[in-house]
Order: sequence, then structure tokens, then C-alpha cells
Amino acid sequence: MRAERLNEHTTGTAPSLTGRLAGMWATPAGRGFVMLAIMSACFGLAMSAQENTVTNYFEDVLGLEGPQFGYITAIREVPGFLMIFMTALLFRLSIQKLTALALLLLGVGYIFFGLSDSFWSVAPWVVISSMGYHTVLQTQYALAMSLTSEAKSGAILGRVNAIANGGSLAAMIGVLIVFHFDLISFRPTFVIAGVFAFIAAIAIFRFPHVRDGQVAEQVVRRDRIVVRRPYRFYYYLSLLDGGRQQIFFSFGLWVLVHEYSLSVPEISALLIAVRGGAMFLSPWIGRMVDKHGERRMLSLVNIAYVLALGGYALIDNVYVASLSYIAYTFIMPLSSIGAATYLRKVAVTEEIAPSLAMGVTLQHMAAIVVPVTTGFILNYVGYQIPFLIACSFAILTYFVTLRLDPITQKSPARIAEDEARMRRDDAAEAQPVIAAAR
Repeated sequence: MRAERLNEHTTGTAPSLTGRLAGMWATPAGRGFVMLAIMSACFGLAMSAQENTVTNYFEDVLGLEGPQFGYITAIREVPGFLMIFMTALLFRLSIQKLTALALLLLGVGYIFFGLSDSFWSVAPWVVISSMGYHTVLQTQYALAMSLTSEAKSGAILGRVNAIANGGSLAAMIGVLIVFHFDLISFRPTFVIAGVFAFIAAIAIFRFPHVRDGQVAEQVVRRDRIVVRRPYRFYYYLSLLDGGRQQIFFSFGLWVLVHEYSLSVPEISALLIAVRGGAMFLSPWIGRMVDKHGERRMLSLVNIAYVLALGGYALIDNVYVASLSYIAYTFIMPLSSIGAATYLRKVAVTEEIAPSLAMGVTLQHMAAIVVPVTTGFILNYVGYQIPFLIACSFAILTYFVTLRLDPITQKSPARIAEDEARMRRDDAAEAQPVIAAAR
């Protein structure tokens, strides 16, 4: 890679895409990034093909009503709540193989999604696909952060998000075209999404075992369950983010479809704008987290959440609602990136993956209760109330972020790990000096 960069500077010619890929493939970290990029693009494509059509599928084909959207969300989030226990049961699997297995489950769930004809017949496939989806959510970040140093964790997560958004953008453009011209229906779309999930599983299966971008001497051991007091602020962020996110996920698109009668092509156009912007913004967001720190960036993003959710709830206008949806979705990756990089700074390496799983579980403790509660509330009040409740979660999260300080909040085990690493580095630097003295 360095040789290619030197050649570029001396000859004035940039290496070809094939040359850059070959250079990346020559190193374990580069090879891992290529595999992760393929997986992330296919994962984003599969997820978005389903996400882009499922709201209209529920409304137009299955005939679900507003409260049922909250109930189906709660059912979907049960595997997320059980994530820490599922991860514990499968702790002997490497993160690579666990991710591949999860993607296979996601594909199976999506392929059989189209067989449903009612609320209860779709529920099993919602659960199966959700098991895959929520597992990949926590393992994807752990794999990405293993490819680089702690100081560049935000940047690598931003790039991975950008690639996933690129896959999502491709899916949305495809859905927009095929539904606009009535080329295929809902059910074949779900099958296509499942196939891309299978491709993602194949891509990630041989992901190399690395740590801080270097080949690991042994596979990093994963504890079954991790609950540590020093990680409490990560847990708080996960719990509060879960409550806010699930209100938006449950009713954000539903409001646009039900209240403002947006069609599949119109929803596709909206989501294309969202993913297109996110594809370019995600790397910048990751770099900003690395540059300015989690406390500053997460406090700013929660102020932005309040503005976006408040606009959604208080201004009865389709354009304002659409812009609020776009704004919220643009900034949403910052929460997960910031929480993950904070965890990496305070946790020991072997506890990162199970701690991310615990974060997903805590998110879905709120995710099970909140959608059902707000779905029930919709029987008596307008959709505005759930979005105001989401604003309250963002306000609480803002005050939690003000207390983040990864330098002073490291766990005792992490402090010991850092001290041991410094001693090894000092010893390595001293070896040449000792040899020269002899």
C-alpha cells in the first residue's frame, strides 16, 4: 500500500481500483476490511429492500392498523432483548462465524416473510429475521473496531456505515423503479433481500482474526455475559436510545404512509434522500467523534433529536414531517458510533463484543415496553404524543452524555491492560539499546 502511494506521488498516476484492492488484500486488516465492506453493503441492501416495502406491505396487504404496528415492533424486538443470552449460549463461536450464522437467519426470515397473510402468520418470520438483524448489529461494530487502533475507531465505524448506506441506497433505487413500473410485487422483493443476506454471510465467514489491525496470536476469548459497573454510562445510553429509537422506528414511516398517504415510490424517494446523504455523512460523523470526543458530539446530537422529533409531532405538514424524518435519520448513526467508541475506550478487548450485546439487550428492554405502550396510547390520542415521549428520552440522554469522560471512567481491568501494554512497549524499545551497549 505504501509503495502504491509512493508511486502515485512520483508518477502522478493514481493506482487503479484493482490495484488498491490487491494492496488491501495483501494485509490481514485490509483483507478484513474488504470482507466487511462486502458484508455491510449486502446487509444494508437486504435490510433496506425489506424496510422500504414492509410498512406498505403491513398496511396494504396484511391490513394492520396503527396499534398493531407497535405490537409487531415489540415482537420484533424480543430477540434484541434476549441478545445477551443468545450471545452467551453461542460464546464458543468466533464473532466471524456468529455473524455469518446471524445473516443466514436474516435471509431465511426475509425469504419466508412473503408467505404471511395476517398479523400472526408474519410474526414467526419477524422473530427469525430479527434474531439475525440484532446479532449483526453488535458483531459488525466489534469486527470493524478490531481492524484499527482505538484512536481511529470512529473513522472505521463511519466508513462501515457509509458502505452499508451505499447498499441501502442501491436497494431503494431498485425498489423505487420496480414498484413505480409494477415490475414485481412485495413477496419477490423479500426473496431478493434474503438472497443478499446469504451473500453477506458468505463474505464474512473467513474474516481474519485481528486486534488493533494486527494478526491476533490467538482468537479473542468472549465472555458469556458481561455486566460491569464501570460500563454503566454505556448501559444508560443504550437503554435511553432504545426507548427513543423504537418510537421512531414503529411510527415514523407509518405516520407518513397513514396520515399523509405516501406511496411505496414516494417512501422510496424519501429513503433514497436519507441513505444518499448518510452515505456521505457517515465517514465525517465518525471522524468528528474521534476528533471532538463522545461527550460533545452525543450532547449535540440529542439536542438535534429533540428538534427533529418535536417538528414531527407539533407541525402538521407533510413537508415538515418528511424533513424531520430525513434529519433524524441523518444523525442517528452518531449515537451508535459514539456509544461504541466510548465503550472501547473504557473496556478491555475481550469484553467489547459481549458488552455490545448487553447494550443491544438494554436497548430492547425499552423497545419491548415502549412500542406496546405507545401503540396502546394511539387508541386514544393522536400520533403526536408518542413523538413527544421520544423527545423526553432524548432530553434525558443529553444529561447522561454530559457526564461521559472515558479517560477517568476506564475499568480497573482496562487500566491494568493499558499498563501491561506500556510495559511491553517500553521493553521492546529498550531491546535495541541493550543490544547496542553489548
